[in-house]
Order: sequence, then C-alpha cells, then structure tokens
Amino acid sequence: MDDRVELSRRLREHGLRVTLPRLAVLEYLAASTSHPTAEDVEGAVNRLVPTASRASVYNVLHSLADAGLVEELVFDDAVTRYDANLTRHHHFVCTRCRRVSDVDWDAAAPLGTRSDGSTVESVSVTFRGLCAACNGDR
Repeated sequence: MDDRVELSRRLREHGLRVTLPRLAVLEYLAASTSHPTAEDVEGAVNRLVPTASRASVYNVLHSLADAGLVEELVFDDAVTRYDANLTRHHHFVCTRCRRVSDVDWDAAAPLGTRSDGSTVESVSVTFRGLCAACNGDR
C-alpha cells in the first residue's frame, strides 16, 4: 500500500482531517529516525509545502501528539523532539552531540508482575553516553 494512503488512513482513524501540512509532517516523522525538533520538522516541511507557516507546523505536531500518532520526547536539554516510531523501544542520548537514537526494547526490564505484587505497565528508559561517532573522537 502506498505510504501516503496508509498515513491518510491513520489520520482519519484518529479523528484528524487529512490536510497537506498534516500529511507532510506525519510523512517526514514516519521516515525519520533522528527524533527531530519542531524546528527540524518545520524546515523539512517548508521545503515540501512552502505555504505551511511555523504556527501551522507546531499546531500539526501538537494535534498528532494529542491523537497518539507521534510521541513528544523531552530530554535533559528541555527541547521537545518527536518520534513517530510507536513500537516499544527506549532511547540513547549522546552527552556530547545530543543525537538521539532508538534502543531495542529488550535492553531494559520487562513489563509484568513484580515480586512485590505490583504490575509494571510502562517503562521509559533513557540511556546516556557517547554515541559511536563521538566515542571515536576521543
């Protein structure tokens, strides 16, 4: 199935009208693994849809997050980043270059009932250190 058709279906499924700015933002985020900031998204979308204003892009990002189509991530630098990968995974933040990358779900404790009787329903782990590129600069 065509990616745009699938993304349009997902927008409608989550109660959002399919508009060119929404489709452009979601398409960019779905193809990105860099966990872009709103400014990154705005720059990329404006190359495709020059009529999309800054306010429009920010409103689209918030509507996509509210609908559960993307996740808003805030790390130590307090800059909001966006992730359209909604599969279970964690994140690695490079302490030097601030690059964010995905980490396999299995790298942290599993969900389920713990020995004390409590139930873990969600886990959010952020690994911090030097990415491979920065580690090579040592």
